Amino acid sequence: MKRRPWGLSAVLAACAMSVAPAAFAQDKVLRIAMTASDIPTTSGMPNNGFEGMRFLGFPVFEGLIQFDLTGTGPVTLKPGLAEKWEQAADDKKTWIFHLRKGVKFHDGTDFNADAVIWNLERIWNKDSPQFEPNATGIMRSRIPILASYRKIDDSTVAITTTIVASFFQWMIPYMLYTSPTAFEKGGKDWAKVAAAGPAGTGPFKIVKVVQRQAVTLAKNPDYWDPKRLAKVDQVILLPIPEANTRLAALRSGQVDWIEVPPPDGIPSLKQAGFVISTGSYPHVWPWFYNMAAKDSPLKDVRVRQALNYCIDRGAIVGLLNGTAEPSVGWLKPADAAFGKPENRYGFDPAKGKKLLADAGFDAKKPLSVKVMISTSGSGQMLPLPMNEALQENLKQACNVDVKVDAVEWQVLLNASRAAPDAPSLNGAMALNVSSPSSDPGAMYRYFAAANFSPNGSNFEQWKDDKFEEAFARLSEATDEATIEKNYAIAHERLVDNPPWLFIVHDLNPRAFSKKVKGFVSPQSWFVDLTLVSLE
Repeated sequence: MKRRPWGLSAVLAACAMSVAPAAFAQDKVLRIAMTASDIPTTSGMPNNGFEGMRFLGFPVFEGLIQFDLTGTGPVTLKPGLAEKWEQAADDKKTWIFHLRKGVKFHDGTDFNADAVIWNLERIWNKDSPQFEPNATGIMRSRIPILASYRKIDDSTVAITTTIVASFFQWMIPYMLYTSPTAFEKGGKDWAKVAAAGPAGTGPFKIVKVVQRQAVTLAKNPDYWDPKRLAKVDQVILLPIPEANTRLAALRSGQVDWIEVPPPDGIPSLKQAGFVISTGSYPHVWPWFYNMAAKDSPLKDVRVRQALNYCIDRGAIVGLLNGTAEPSVGWLKPADAAFGKPENRYGFDPAKGKKLLADAGFDAKKPLSVKVMISTSGSGQMLPLPMNEALQENLKQACNVDVKVDAVEWQVLLNASRAAPDAPSLNGAMALNVSSPSSDPGAMYRYFAAANFSPNGSNFEQWKDDKFEEAFARLSEATDEATIEKNYAIAHERLVDNPPWLFIVHDLNPRAFSKKVKGFVSPQSWFVDLTLVSLE
């Protein structure tokens, strides 16, 4: 873990220096402690997983389509920088986006079709002056089916996909737009642009970047949607990867909001009057199996199923003080698309050991695997104690030897986009990367054979013919019933031919001071910061 050269108080003081003392005393400043070990990148396509998108993505930069995060039910799509969109009548692979007029970037320049094309070139054209290598890997993995794009007129663009994809609209929110003019003013150097604070179109704008320490956002009073003007004047984002340090910062009043409080600290926080928020949302905490590595024991489906029977999910839920629920698939059993798989995983060591023995692993030849984990990170909960518990569990229940390789979160994310035998994996046969489990678009990204690593998010290089057939039907469909039916068939294959060790779904815990009001916990990784106020 990297050392921070300053203490938390010094960081907050440095952020405060960016605002005149008199103004700072009157401003409503929301201070948030993230789980990241470093500030997410600020050029317009943040790293550090979806925590980066949560705090330095969607609040500052926007997509043509947005997630509606205003309620506590399942998330839906709503117009963003595009007022409406549709599949072209003569070509299902092409989507037409009708852009919102009158939108300005934070630097006062116009958002229009030229800005859309410029941003798409930034990611998909390596020969463009604005090509951003660090953002490209992130973005292409999230929208792996984009084929081409063109301007129709100043307020209309067309984007074409490689396949017919009914789910494409669920990928579009992840493509964020930044000002071409800000890039020019930054000397066409993305590092300088990021340090200066680039210009998006969102309800908050970046006003201060203290490298490796904090980022300050300010309310955008000229935001294009007056109904979504921010209720706080500033947000200070601080990376504090260690859970007990976040807890101490909240208790001492140095921050107002912490992501993922330590589970054993939750009762005392409640007793002291702090507010705890939890809620079921589409997220799973698994191990990704490295099935395609040379001589990987996980090539055998019996081994992959066995591990799913060998783990005590209830013990992990207990370790987390009830802030998680057991995971027996990518989706939750209550989800309509969970389906009716043949396997219903539970803690059954006898069945696990029988499957392992059938695959050639017994007391004389125990299964041995190495798993790469993170020390913290977006959606990672408490990876060190959780993986230590799994290590002991698998040894005691099924005589499986597990070696743990702990790295920083971004290093682990980079590893998840590596080839199966890449040196960066250090021989790991599994990766502990938390994942969204939200919609068919996310399912396609992680499991379609077209997305084998290192070019896509199918790290496992998993291929299942029945899954592929169901997903092809889903992709071509235009009615919800057909989409839902085939979504369930695809999910059944994820359970019965598992590419992952399904462990838990977490309940998205966070803790606030009593001053924080208006927070809504949607069924999403993301939150709407414009709803939050301070008393």
